[in-house]
Amino acid sequence: MNRTGRLTASAMFVGLMTVGANISVWLPFLAVPIGGQTVPLSLQPFFAILAGLLLGYKWGAYSMGCYVLLGLTGLPIFADLSGGFGVFAGPTGGFLLSFIAIAFFAGFIMEKTAFRNRVFAAAFAGLLVNYLLGVTYMYGAMHLWLGVAISYKTAWISMLPFLVKDFCFSMLAAFFFSKVAYAFGKSKVSYNTSFK
Repeated sequence: MNRTGRLTASAMFVGLMTVGANISVWLPFLAVPIGGQTVPLSLQPFFAILAGLLLGYKWGAYSMGCYVLLGLTGLPIFADLSGGFGVFAGPTGGFLLSFIAIAFFAGFIMEKTAFRNRVFAAAFAGLLVNYLLGVTYMYGAMHLWLGVAISYKTAWISMLPFLVKDFCFSMLAAFFFSKVAYAFGKSKVSYNTSFK
């Protein structure tokens, strides 16, 4: 894929992230019942992982960086059609920042490793980075400026329903990669390892 194609694909993923963040706003009946809780459907980790798998670590991270920067300008492209610096003052700001790292690590594993199941490993690594950064940021935000007393363990427990949902979507992203790899110039010989 040439530079123009990568720029176009990056812009496409910015749009997909916007849709993924707000799909529950437009279609409120879409929710996942997990452990007695109703977890709003968000496709952001799915698209962030897919960006890394399909665009590589440089362009995947670039596309997610563009998404975050556009949201910082105030465009309503974050969850609940929000935007601006104020979003990062909340407990979920770390998850937004983690999208850049998700695409980077998922893409890096795909491009720099050669073991058989690297597609699923890349997707899982992206999910792991998502929650390590997101939950740690949430814990720090609550303690440092939101004034909420919460333990790090409790922060993780509160995110378990979302983790289960996003794990399923990350594996779906790995599976979906094999279906669209050719459209992004990915060779099945060099990239399709776990789908033989």
